[in-house]
Amino acid sequence: MLKSKNKVGLVFFPAFDWAISHTHPEREERLLYTQDQVFEEGIADIEGIKFYNPSIATEKDVERVHFCVPYVMTRVTQSHLISAGGAIKAAEVVMKKEVDKAFAIVRPPGHHAQRVVFGDRGFCIVNIEAVMLENIRQRFGNKKVAIVDTDCHHGDGTQDIYWNDRDTLYISFHQDGRTLYPGTGFIDEFGGPSAIGYNINIPLPPGTGEEGFLNVLDNLVIPILKEYKPDLIINSAGQDNHYTDPLTDMKFTAHGYAELTHRLNPDIAVLEGGYSIEGALPYVNLGIILAMAGLDYSHVREPDYDPEKLKQSPKITEYIKKLCDEIYNRWQRREDIRRETIKNQQYILRPRSIYYDTDGIHETQIQRFKVCPKCSGVNTIQSRSDWSIEIFAISIPRDACKACIDEGYNLYNQIPAGKYYKVYLQDRVNDVFMSK
Repeated sequence: MLKSKNKVGLVFFPAFDWAISHTHPEREERLLYTQDQVFEEGIADIEGIKFYNPSIATEKDVERVHFCVPYVMTRVTQSHLISAGGAIKAAEVVMKKEVDKAFAIVRPPGHHAQRVVFGDRGFCIVNIEAVMLENIRQRFGNKKVAIVDTDCHHGDGTQDIYWNDRDTLYISFHQDGRTLYPGTGFIDEFGGPSAIGYNINIPLPPGTGEEGFLNVLDNLVIPILKEYKPDLIINSAGQDNHYTDPLTDMKFTAHGYAELTHRLNPDIAVLEGGYSIEGALPYVNLGIILAMAGLDYSHVREPDYDPEKLKQSPKITEYIKKLCDEIYNRWQRREDIRRETIKNQQYILRPRSIYYDTDGIHETQIQRFKVCPKCSGVNTIQSRSDWSIEIFAISIPRDACKACIDEGYNLYNQIPAGKYYKVYLQDRVNDVFMSK
């Protein structure tokens, strides 16, 4: 019997009963072909690879991360809770050392879901990686974590949730936002006042291929990870950089994804996007599983694979090299950039406009971050949608000092019920969530 080098846990949840529509790219068939491919290749027979059923995330798990309007179960379906629970199960078996690595092959995806949730945007309602991460932090203690997002679309939701969190390094490489939804993810989106430099975006030109992705990984991402020294590396493993994906314009391959996974060496991978249901996902997921298991993935090739058609142009190669140099220079200068940005300000404001494309909802919000020398600082969100729903949300960070905890509770207590449609208090120090 074939034996894997690493013990790997696999969590499958195709969400058979949930789809945005029967013809929408985000539908149940996304994982059915993968499931067939995995069993046809005999993955279940490899010693060291173990299959797990997903857990079910609770409302409390969601509330640690999100302010859902008006409350969690008006926005979230059972399938979303099981998808997030699948990610939680993957992290749990790694933290308990039942396996060395785990891959949550689940849907619906989540990396466009932000701190405030009025509806579905970018096929996402619950940020499954963030729900997973805050669950394991609650149960296993605070961890210094790097999330490396390889989805072709910028993970603006994960960026928003960890914008001011120095304990969570977020790195996203994606197709340039000038050419693809959600239109964000530029290099000057560098983090909040307590975490400037810990949000790193790498916007890549359309037509980037295997050479470009691996160049970014080797010459930018891995050097930064070595300096950051995370306790855990989480791969937000979107697969829509594939050359057959109907929504994007990249030239990545299944073998390239396997090689990226091998070099990145994540502890946990969580499936995000990827909408080439037959042409990409079965082969990409197979390559990722083999790479995580430490097995040979050299034979993983798509039936229509043609290396000549997938060559990256020299112009793109040169562009990516310069881009990596610029971003790495900014990473090295992050403390100087922080001082230049903050100066003597006590609070930093971040006005934003957010569109929920699936539900057709427009939201405007102002985030306010306290600049605190002792902790990440209490922050607030004033938000209003075109439903005429207004909320005021207060978030106390997990490293909060006493002054910021007191300020958060004072803000909450001073606002009379009824002034806003909803007032939220999220206290990640004491695991308290209240609304009025």
